[in-house]
Amino acid sequence: MLLIRCPYCAAERPELEFTYGGEAHIVRPQNPSSTTDDEWRDFLYIRSNARGIHYERWRHMHGCGRFFNAVRDTVTDKFVMTYKAGLPRPDQAELEAARS
Repeated sequence: MLLIRCPYCAAERPELEFTYGGEAHIVRPQNPSSTTDDEWRDFLYIRSNARGIHYERWRHMHGCGRFFNAVRDTVTDKFVMTYKAGLPRPDQAELEAARS
């Protein structure tokens, strides 16, 4: 079982308490009604599906109920770090510090 650290509760909890919310840092179009069908399709469905480091949204469903972001290595399925929603992606130095 995976343990995930909620940045709001500041505790590692079993993955069963959390719900995956998709890829993080997806920017919604400013004016959705002015997008083409292809642009809207890309916003809704096209994701990076990266091998390795991946930025994801999670929700602590059976805890505080809040959304947060996580950095997970899709090869090892290990969480590198978690951080509060609304914060920018961590830079390389922050990721390296979290790994050690």
